[in-house]
Amino acid sequence: MRIFRHYQDIPGAFQGAVVAVGNFDGVHRGHQALIAQAARLAGERGAALGILAFEPHPQEFFRPGAESFRLTPFRAKARLLAELGADVMFALPFDAAMAAKSAQDFVLDVLVAGLQAGCVVVGEDFQFGKGRAGNATVLSYMGEMEGFGVEIFAPIGDGAEKISSTAIRHALTAGRPDEAARLLGHGWAVEARVEHGDKRGRTIGVPTANMRLEGCLIPAFGVYAVRAAVIEDERVVSRHDGVANFGIRPMFETQTPLLETWLFDFDGDLYGKHLSVELVAYLRPEMDFPGLDALKIQIAKDAADARAVLDRARGRC
Repeated sequence: MRIFRHYQDIPGAFQGAVVAVGNFDGVHRGHQALIAQAARLAGERGAALGILAFEPHPQEFFRPGAESFRLTPFRAKARLLAELGADVMFALPFDAAMAAKSAQDFVLDVLVAGLQAGCVVVGEDFQFGKGRAGNATVLSYMGEMEGFGVEIFAPIGDGAEKISSTAIRHALTAGRPDEAARLLGHGWAVEARVEHGDKRGRTIGVPTANMRLEGCLIPAFGVYAVRAAVIEDERVVSRHDGVANFGIRPMFETQTPLLETWLFDFDGDLYGKHLSVELVAYLRPEMDFPGLDALKIQIAKDAADARAVLDRARGRC
């Protein structure tokens, strides 16, 4: 998948694309269905499948310094979109100039003159332009005037519940990663470089990969059964089961939350590697312990619980 951070001078191979437009935070089941519809249209037209999303997320522009809320930072989002078959992603900077564009100028400058979009696919609640003055109806009208197609996609639900990034965030902050995964259609993962820690885990036979969460949602503090993937050059090179603690470690308190992951049956150096840790199941909240012996006993129990959960998830007895 090609990625452009601009909308001018787009190569001819990507002009006339069917472009799905949205934030796509989480790339959840609703997003996947919308993109699948765009892919069908692209196939019918013999056109490229494009994604238009803003970086940073508009909320990050309008609320600088607010608590991180993103389910998928850019790198993770791009990989998920590529896996859905996107040929090109237009990751347009959301800055003061973009925020000031009227709905009409956004269509004329970005979609028509810039991307030369053949068809645009949006959700029925899509809003755009300065003050969010444009909506799907406005876009359809301008599509007729300017000669590009517009497909308005109705949101999908899970029973009576609408699938939304907001519902997924609530599930994760409440310690329900299994519910989040059901709405996402894939597990929710933390991605970051492994950094050096205090190496205290090694002294008790539990070496951990330490990661700080930056630019993404903070899930519930506690211990999780996890699946981890080592990523090199945007490709997964190995996968491992494990158990992880996320939080401030009451016994060895840290100032900022830390994800510490113990990979089962792994022997290697992960420092500086890019790791994706999927939270599969919440096992328990963080706890304080009277000493290292009590901590070691609890870690052994957590590891056994995590192995059992992960085995059940794979259909083993």
